[in-house]
Formats: sequence, C-alpha cells, structure tokens
Amino acid sequence: MNDLPFGFSSSDDRDKDDQNSGKNSGAGNSGGNDPANPFGFALGDGGAVDPSQLGQLFSQLGNMFSGMGSGMASGGSGPVNYDVAANLARQQIGDFTPMLDKEHQAVADAVRLAEVWLDEQTTLPAGISTTAAWTPVDWLENTMPTWRTLCDPIAEQMAKTVDMGLPEEAKAFAGPMMAMIGQLSGTMYGTQLGQGLGQLAGGVLTSTDIGLPLAGDRVGVLLPEAIAKFAEGLDLPAQEIVVFLAAREAAHVRLFTHVPWLKQRLLATVEEYARGIRVDLGGLQNLATEIDPQELFTNPGKLEELMGSAASFEPQTTPEQQAALSRLETLLALIEGWVEQVVSNALGGRIPSTAALTETMRRRRASGGPAEQTFATLIGMDLRPRKLREAAALWRALVEASDITVRDGVWGHPDLLPDADDLDNPARFVDRVIGGDTSGIDDAIAELERQFAEKGGTTENPKSDDNRGDDEDKGSDQA
Repeated sequence: MNDLPFGFSSSDDRDKDDQNSGKNSGAGNSGGNDPANPFGFALGDGGAVDPSQLGQLFSQLGNMFSGMGSGMASGGSGPVNYDVAANLARQQIGDFTPMLDKEHQAVADAVRLAEVWLDEQTTLPAGISTTAAWTPVDWLENTMPTWRTLCDPIAEQMAKTVDMGLPEEAKAFAGPMMAMIGQLSGTMYGTQLGQGLGQLAGGVLTSTDIGLPLAGDRVGVLLPEAIAKFAEGLDLPAQEIVVFLAAREAAHVRLFTHVPWLKQRLLATVEEYARGIRVDLGGLQNLATEIDPQELFTNPGKLEELMGSAASFEPQTTPEQQAALSRLETLLALIEGWVEQVVSNALGGRIPSTAALTETMRRRRASGGPAEQTFATLIGMDLRPRKLREAAALWRALVEASDITVRDGVWGHPDLLPDADDLDNPARFVDRVIGGDTSGIDDAIAELERQFAEKGGTTENPKSDDNRGDDEDKGSDQA
C-alpha cells in the first residue's frame, strides 16, 4: 500500500521545479522551491532562525493558513479541497503551448481514419461524435469531475474512520477543533491530489489513458504535447503514432459508450474498496509525542512532514477490499486487453509500426504508466502486466474459436465477463461461451441424483420410469 493514503504522488516525483521556478515566481514563491525549505522560510546560518526574520516566518505561516482558509471557503467544504488541488496542479504544469486549429484538425482526421478501420474489427459502432486536442491545463480542467467521483468516497471513508476511531474523551476534548481538523484534512488531501494531477497532466496521451474515460460522453481527445514527448526516441513516423493513439482512444470510447454499465461498474468497485477502509490510529499518540516546538522553528520542513504523517496512517486491507481490488484489476485488464486486440487487428495490416507501438505501450504500462500510477497511489493496487497479457490472450482465443460478434457479445452483461480464474484458464472460458463446456450439465445431473436419493429412491427408478414413458409414447404413436 502506498504511504500516501489518498494522493497520487509525492512532490519528489516531479522534477520540473528548476525549469518552472522562474515562470511561476509570480505566484508568491518568494523562497523558491528548495526541497529542504518547502514553505520558503528565510533561515539564518546553520538552519537556525534569524531573530531579525522571525516576524517574516510567522507572517509566511499566517499567509499559508490564510490561503487554506480562502480555498476552503470557496470550494473546500467536502472531504477534498479541489480548489487547492486545481491550483497546485496548475502551478506544476507551468507554461504550455496553446492548441492551434491545425492540431484540432489533425486529431479529427486521425480519429476519422481510425474509426473506419475499427469498424472491420468490432461490432460496436463508433462512439466518438466530437474530437479535441487538449493542453495539459485543458486535461486538468475537463477531468476534474471524474476525479471527484473517484476520490470523494475514499476521502470520506478515511474521515469517518478517523472520527469513529477517536475515544469519546478525545472527541470531547477536541470539541470545536474537529471542524478545523476536517478542513485541514481536506486541504492536505487536496495538496496530495494536486501534486498527482500535475504530474499526470504532463504524461497522459489520451482522455482514456488511465483506463477510464475522463472526457465527456462521446468525446475523443489527444494531447499533442505529451504525444510529441512520447514519440521522442521511438524512431517511428509521427503520423503512424498519432493514428495508433487515435485508434486506442476511439476503441476505448466505443466500449464505454455502448457498454453503459462499464464506467459505473469501475467506479462502484472503487467505492466498495473505500467502504472497507479502516485506519489504525495508534500512530496518533506517537505523533503527538514526537512534536518538538523548537524544531518547528529551526526546521520548517518538519511541519510539512508532520502534516503528511497525520494523514498517512496505514489503512488495513480487509478480505473484502482485496476482493474488490481483484475485481477492479481484472476489469481494467479486460478493457485494456480488448482494446489492444481490436486496435492491433484493425491497424496491423495497414500501419507497419503497429506491433512496435503495441509493445511500447506494454512496456510503458509495465514501468508505470498513468493508469498504474493512478490506481497504485489512489487505492494501493498494482496493475500487473501479466494480467493484461492474459486478458489479451483470452480475447484472442475467443475470436479464434468463434468470431468478433461472440467476443463483443460478452460485454452485453456484467455476469458474462470473465473473472480472474478465467484469465488463468482461458480455454475453459471459451468453451463456456461457445457452448462446449459440459461441466454445468454434469453438475445438474449430480444434483438431480442427490435430490432423488434424499427422497428415498434409487438411481434405477428414474431409468425405469424413463423407459416406461418411452414405451407409452411408442404405444400412443402406434395408435
């Protein structure tokens, strides 16, 4: 489980401070972005507080908490302060290049071509009606509603667990401070979320790169700036890369558009995980004993460390949560495996680099792509590359044994989808889908014999009854 209970990444994972510090200096970062001095406090020699600058230290502390207050007043009443998250992510993104009409047109052309080729490899009709080229800031602003849906259940349950875990005397002692603690907790979650979104915004290639559709309904999106970075070092034609990614986006949107329960099923599984969150508050007492007021003056970074520790008590994973994680991992693997197969079959004979790009995407996932980052840090789930390969192999085996109509028909109802055991044994799943699996008949016969035995009969009686019925039928036919 990631040591961040809710956020997506630590600020150490983002190495853009040096190149963006000058660009964002107007935001009030008078102290720069020194990791050892995260709040920009002015320190004297050896890290000791310069008495002449003590007033500045308290002034900056006051400004920090004042900023929290204004953020909470405008949009921080929920479990996560999304104003803080959006502002921090926007600062991390820094400068960006606005999209021109030619980029929007290039995306539209690539999607249109990909849709024609996909039509031959899936029975699901086209799902995209609008296309767009997004900047990282566009991605941030347009995807925030889905992040709220993903993050609120986890943050709410964390808050409930902490509140329920406190002894009554502690609650009585805290009294009016509980509301302020809740606001600070929402701000800390917002800070962690903002750090993660700022990092993701610079790396996502499409609106479905995390395995969920983050854009609006029937909207297909590519992010040209990130695609240009992705293409560096691949030594492949840029146009082929764009069409390949457009086909992946179009395939995802087809699936989520024409399988209406799919997105809700993913979000509901995250909520199932959230409902089981339980936090051990034993570390709260240890945290209180570790606070040294003098150290807060000589080492301002300690304040951020304590705030992070207060929000990072390790949740205990229950069997129910583990089952929810398994279902979520399987569902995400099935989505990715289906998309990979459809796109590979549609583009394989038309774009020479299809195989190379497919392998590149696999390596990207194995090394921690956007989907892996999101779910690993949001709920502590590692998307194993082996599961994705198994899912792709299962869909391929099903098409080879039947056709694309049978394969796509599996998405008709959630109960028809393969489970984790089916990924381990795809042949059994294929037999079940195409009607070759007789295990259900054997089980039904065994159950019938068991019920008959309980009634005091023997296995011979049904046979004699059947024979007598056959003779009666023959006699009636002769008559």
